[in-house]
Amino acid sequence: MSAKSENVVDVFVIGGGINGCGIARDAAGRGLSVELAEMNDLASATSSASTKLFHGGLRYLEYFEVRLVREALVERETLLRAMPHISWPMRFVLPMHRDMRFDNETPTSKLLSLVMPWMKGRRPRWLIRTGLFMYDHLGGRKILPGTRSLDLSADTAGVPLLDKFQKAFEYSDCWVEDSRLVVLNARDAAARGAVIRTRTRVVSARRQEDVWRVETENTETGARDVVFARALVNAAGPWVADVIEGVMGENTKAGVRLVRGSHIVTKRLFEHDRSYFFQGTDGRIIFAIPYQEDFTLIGTTDQEHTNADVQPKCTDLEAQYLCDFASQYFKRPVSMDDIVWRYSGVRPLYDDGATSATAATRDYVLKLDGDQAPVLNVFGGKITTYRKLAEAAMAKLVPFFEGATGDWTAGVAMPGGDFAVDGVDGLIADLRTEYPFLTPAWAKRLVRAYGTDAHTILGTAETAADLGRAFGATLTEAEVDWLMRREYACSAEDIVWRRSKLGLRLSTDEIAALESHVAAARQNAPARGHAKN
Repeated sequence: MSAKSENVVDVFVIGGGINGCGIARDAAGRGLSVELAEMNDLASATSSASTKLFHGGLRYLEYFEVRLVREALVERETLLRAMPHISWPMRFVLPMHRDMRFDNETPTSKLLSLVMPWMKGRRPRWLIRTGLFMYDHLGGRKILPGTRSLDLSADTAGVPLLDKFQKAFEYSDCWVEDSRLVVLNARDAAARGAVIRTRTRVVSARRQEDVWRVETENTETGARDVVFARALVNAAGPWVADVIEGVMGENTKAGVRLVRGSHIVTKRLFEHDRSYFFQGTDGRIIFAIPYQEDFTLIGTTDQEHTNADVQPKCTDLEAQYLCDFASQYFKRPVSMDDIVWRYSGVRPLYDDGATSATAATRDYVLKLDGDQAPVLNVFGGKITTYRKLAEAAMAKLVPFFEGATGDWTAGVAMPGGDFAVDGVDGLIADLRTEYPFLTPAWAKRLVRAYGTDAHTILGTAETAADLGRAFGATLTEAEVDWLMRREYACSAEDIVWRRSKLGLRLSTDEIAALESHVAAARQNAPARGHAKN
């Protein structure tokens, strides 16, 4: 097979998580032909199971990962401008107490134990303030406010906390709807010419002269297809090593370390809109974050996970750990009875030989192989730096493609994000003016999910009935149709747990009715979810 064949794409991407979709978008925007295959739904693994933050990674400073933190801090504001509907600023309250401890494996802890052994592993206040000063200034912060000190005895952030917490620092980071970010990258890639195929497993990829012969299988129908590509990108996340050894039939010394991060969602634990950064006596940290208006998200754990094919689950032991950890701070203890949902994801970290899962690097590593028909294997990464990872990936691949254009994604809005960073309230008000039947909560949900695309979804509707069947929790047939036609949704699970979090509000019967509707709609349009969007 020669690269002159008509049935050849420039770049074939394996994996429909944030890294794969980010690379597909970047490559398509450079004028390259792109095809992406995801064996399940977009963002069905790691990329929908994060702590939902665009953050620099304050604790990574203790591992001296200054470059990673700086890049992430710069990206916070770059991404915030590009997607103000699904990302927004958050203030984090970090209570102080003398029982706070380092993870003993951090370089900072080891250094301090040598020069200040009387600290006995405690995180001193001055060190935290130094870290926050660096956090404020490393990334050239322009939009987000800086760190300030809080008197918890006088501030509303202190109300739900135990009385022993009197002082705190408050700093900035950003929220992001992680799985929606993946879908928007896929949509934008498709708008620029990429072909996005979900429920499509890559069963074989072999070099054939100067191209890759990629064989795929539709996981629902069993239908097989062959695509030829000039370059291959392995962004399979937890399965990256499996793709190298199984799909590609090659050996690799580079390894991936699978780390399970579990979260719990509880009934709302506090009334204000700020988040908490809690430090434990075991050296770990967790967040407690306002979630979906009526809930609180608590996480995460760091546990070794041995097999990518084993579905990660938040165990009772992990859930109890998170409850107990949070209860060290909240006046009203958090119990297992407070949990309304739990989820877990596997982070595919680059195996740098760290002694613990917590200490393993969160940085990404890109391995390029081949002078002709190159393959780029993607290890690690974090959601905040996905765009920079994509740029770095293309920097390695562009030399193989004469005529490919340069970097372009910085500052380019995601679908629905073409409005000002502070424009959400105005967009909600405009939507309610144009569609008076929308409740405030309904309008806010639509804007936070779809931004300016909310107008397109609602179309010419004059009443709620004009939007078709109501499935509950403000989900309508018009929105479901949009999600299936434009956002690759193929099941009720895709819709209520990844395109949204309406699964927290819909009953089992309502979700079953939605599943029946989706199945019937797909039967009438079986190619939906696999074609170019």
